[in-house]
Amino acid sequence: MAVLEKGKKIYFLSDFHLGAPDYDRSLVREKKIVAFLDQIKKDAACIFLVGDMFDFWYEYKDVVPKGYTRILGKLAEIADSGIPMKFFIGNHDMWMQGYFEKEFHMEVFDNPQTYEWNGKKFYIGHGDGLGPGDHGYKFLKKIFRNKLCRLLFGALHPWIGIGIANYFSRKSRAKTGNGDSIWLGDDKEWLVIYSQEVLQQQYFDYFIFGHRHFPIDILLKENSHYVNLGDWIDHFTYAEFDGKNLELKNYAGNILNDRAIVARNLNK
Repeated sequence: MAVLEKGKKIYFLSDFHLGAPDYDRSLVREKKIVAFLDQIKKDAACIFLVGDMFDFWYEYKDVVPKGYTRILGKLAEIADSGIPMKFFIGNHDMWMQGYFEKEFHMEVFDNPQTYEWNGKKFYIGHGDGLGPGDHGYKFLKKIFRNKLCRLLFGALHPWIGIGIANYFSRKSRAKTGNGDSIWLGDDKEWLVIYSQEVLQQQYFDYFIFGHRHFPIDILLKENSHYVNLGDWIDHFTYAEFDGKNLELKNYAGNILNDRAIVARNLNK
């Protein structure tokens, strides 16, 4: 069990989707995220980036996507200051191949991980492909993460490969709209169902996910919480653990305890 130094905090953020929907609007968002990262580095013991930092990301052998200079520079600065960072691959930036590990000394995970600080147990992952249903995406995920498929895509010239990926990303966004930020109901949210299933096998104080773009803290059982981090497109939300409690906050630092859906007890 790790012990959090007094005065230090652990931060959790996800779903920046930088690059979407266009350069200008993404840049405004990127500057806001960089300002926030600059703000929290003073007391951060660790920063968790829980997936979909980019709307599309593919690392060729000697090429990475153009842009994102500000956030990559800030991550390098944070890494050089000695603050550890951990990245969980999302469904939009799953094709990472060592760049973040080398440049930022960042641990990169493609599956959920467990941690314990000050006696509190955490289960953390991006959340895509977990829980019941969505068999079509789960099948595509296996294809996208297949080494041969990644190799074939990498054989394309970057402007062709990235162009194709951006096209399908826009098509997907146009089709789904704001679907990721619509709450399906306590009994239909697959990440809530997944958390409950894990909880039957092992206790965790906090299940932390991104992917759904809906900032929410739900009491699952006793003191076990399902927390979705929301996004930095519409909500600009994050979670903060101070060694005792985990709080879901917005960019202004306000605790999200005034939403009717937050902290609802699923057992009621």
